[in-house]
Amino acid sequence: MELNRRTVIAGAAAAGIAATTLGGTAHATGGRKPVKTLFGKLADGTKIYSWALENGGTRLKVLSYGGIVQSLEIPDRRDRYANVSAGFDNVEDYVAKSPYFGALIGRYGNRIGKGKFALDGKNYQLSVNDGEQSLHGGTQGFDKRVWDIEPFTKGSDVGLHLYYTSVDGEMGYPGTLKAKVTYTLTRQGDWRIDYEATTDKATVVNLTSHVYWNLAGEGSGTIEDHELQIAASRYTPTDAGLIPTGELAKVAGTPFDFGRAKPIGRDIRVSHPQLVTAKGFDHNWVLDKGLTARPEHVATLRDPASGRTLKIATNEPGLQFYSGNFLDGTLTGPSGRTYRQGDALCLETQHFPDSPNKPKFPSTVLRPGQTYRTTTIHTFDC
Repeated sequence: MELNRRTVIAGAAAAGIAATTLGGTAHATGGRKPVKTLFGKLADGTKIYSWALENGGTRLKVLSYGGIVQSLEIPDRRDRYANVSAGFDNVEDYVAKSPYFGALIGRYGNRIGKGKFALDGKNYQLSVNDGEQSLHGGTQGFDKRVWDIEPFTKGSDVGLHLYYTSVDGEMGYPGTLKAKVTYTLTRQGDWRIDYEATTDKATVVNLTSHVYWNLAGEGSGTIEDHELQIAASRYTPTDAGLIPTGELAKVAGTPFDFGRAKPIGRDIRVSHPQLVTAKGFDHNWVLDKGLTARPEHVATLRDPASGRTLKIATNEPGLQFYSGNFLDGTLTGPSGRTYRQGDALCLETQHFPDSPNKPKFPSTVLRPGQTYRTTTIHTFDC
């Protein structure tokens, strides 16, 4: 078996000792109890807390505002740590400026056309916040709510339970939805997200995480040299409003083919109508595995310079790859550097955009007595 940082760490954890890797030092894997500190206050005086977790060589900071991943630090091949997620260092910017940096997204991740859908013969009008569309739950989605957080340790794992109750009619959605999201750092350093939700009326739900990744480090510049692989032979083309047309188009022979790993910048400026409309990649890939009972590997992102690698496994049927097209240099991260177009990317596991209006897409309907459950696992290596 090939020795790398993760296999050495896992072996050391099993033996209860520290270990040294080739080219770096394996970090103690005993999960530290999450640490809570005051991050800031909202305008109404509500206190926003930061929770710091560390396990298996991964360091994570989460805010009670929006369930936001404020930072996620992992080492490179030389054991040098860097925060690989874009964000801010203060509450005020998250409230006033954030393009969903690191946030929990709900009730519905991605877009619903014209903010409308029908369910059981009744029409619903949602909050519209992206031209004519409803994006990521509307003007006051889950990313702008204060979540109740409970820390936990379980065996060698550490984590946080996050809770939020969305009342009937919030942002136009029917039913009172009780959401629970669990962030876990495992002894191997994986970051696992488990989503759960129940409702008292039929509704639609599609939860996801909106971390902006740059594996070279936050504020380091373009992600166009990152190599990306997505296990998908089809994607969902969109109209001018970035709403899927309903077609499941083949990626073969197009810039959307990431079946084999390739640099993101290789085809991003090809004159393809879909790239022109979205100013880059901002599309849903139809995962070959489909909707599965358990998480399966669907994507790999690698920064050749640092060696940092992110692997994503999920049971969801779709993955939204967004190449940071609308970052425009007006936002400044904790590094003190501005974020420009293509300085970070998102890989959002999900059901498809506009599914409530596309009967042929996998259903996002949740009914009383059912429990919405989905899992995404992020594995880091170098």
